[in-house]
Amino acid sequence: MAFLDLIIGPDGWGNLLMQGAAVTVAIAVTTVPFGFGGGLLLAILKGSPNRLLRAGCDAFTTFFRGIPDLLSLFIVYFGLQAALDKVSKLFGESVHIEVSAFVAGVIALSVVAAAYSSEVWVSAISSVPKGQIEAALSLGLTKSQTFRNIVLPQLFRIALPGLGNIWTILLKDTSLISTLAVMDLMRAAFEAARFTRQPLIFLPLAAGIYLIISIVSTIVQSQLERRSNRAYA
Repeated sequence: MAFLDLIIGPDGWGNLLMQGAAVTVAIAVTTVPFGFGGGLLLAILKGSPNRLLRAGCDAFTTFFRGIPDLLSLFIVYFGLQAALDKVSKLFGESVHIEVSAFVAGVIALSVVAAAYSSEVWVSAISSVPKGQIEAALSLGLTKSQTFRNIVLPQLFRIALPGLGNIWTILLKDTSLISTLAVMDLMRAAFEAARFTRQPLIFLPLAAGIYLIISIVSTIVQSQLERRSNRAYA
């Protein structure tokens, strides 16, 4: 009974945990289009004939894949704040623009996701048969038309398993944003454990919620893979 009172009682922490879980999912879902879209852009630029551009993209991915994700979060959070302050001074404004921890966290995770997913996209692009590209070019399509009409429609099917793995990692990395006082699932579990002095109840409970979200994500990914490969069965 004491356990149920801590979770669903009048002063229970269940609602806070559910709200934290919703914030965790919101952070991850918001990050996906920016992270995976940015990764695709990086993959395209890595195929550019411009050596300087290719080197810049490689340096970007090497840097953010080589440092801890928590450090990336702090770099973006404090760096973005400092950049906004300098820009406001350049325009003669003394207004201090406060960066939302949620926004900074989404940007940081998007940068990291873009660095990792770019390698998945590069592999997917290289997996498209060269004969299809050569045939399209021989028919008079430009390189951009070939990529848009021939390569791009096949990329999602090829890249989906790798992107699914990155999504799982991203989902767990959202817990890092709790260091910026965002009330996500991890922060809510810590607050409940600290207030009630029952860490062995709330931390495993948070782990169970993360596991449930991961299992649901795996099921959705399996359905997407099955649907995208239905023509190849």
